[in-house]
Amino acid sequence: MSKKAKRGTGGSGGSATPATRALDAAGVTYVEARYTHEGEDRDFAAEAVRELGLQAAEVFKTLVARTTAGDLVVAVLPSDHKLDLKALARAVGAKGAEMAAVPDAERATGYVRGGISPLGQRTRMRTVVDASAEALPRIYVSGGRRGFDIGLAPADLLRVTGAAYAPLVREP
Repeated sequence: MSKKAKRGTGGSGGSATPATRALDAAGVTYVEARYTHEGEDRDFAAEAVRELGLQAAEVFKTLVARTTAGDLVVAVLPSDHKLDLKALARAVGAKGAEMAAVPDAERATGYVRGGISPLGQRTRMRTVVDASAEALPRIYVSGGRRGFDIGLAPADLLRVTGAAYAPLVREP
């Protein structure tokens, strides 16, 4: 972990976000990892991996998609992989899916692009976590701000969000 990251457990106090408040309310123990977001970097997940000194397989990005039925759904997958929209659609029982427009994702989640967390979203959406998370003791997801990630057990993420595991990544 880089020197820019700070570790702590729960109770984020004055720097609380809806994500940390959701975890605190559920009694989940988590690790806070912070770094200084560089304004020009738009690959937010890769930036988190680099700045926090973590492996790409343990940092998960949060993406919002829209099904053919019009529902917004959340996909949580490893930072170095691409989302397989057909796999996401299958996981939520839809005929198809496409990436949601950024303003729609921001409005539904209450977060800005690059800081969208699967936790504490304004509108609770069906959430699917890539099956690779199940084998890891801890994954890092956005804490609700650019430059702020939360490390937690994948099972806790599923419990708090009501998510399910499914394969979500495209094969290279």
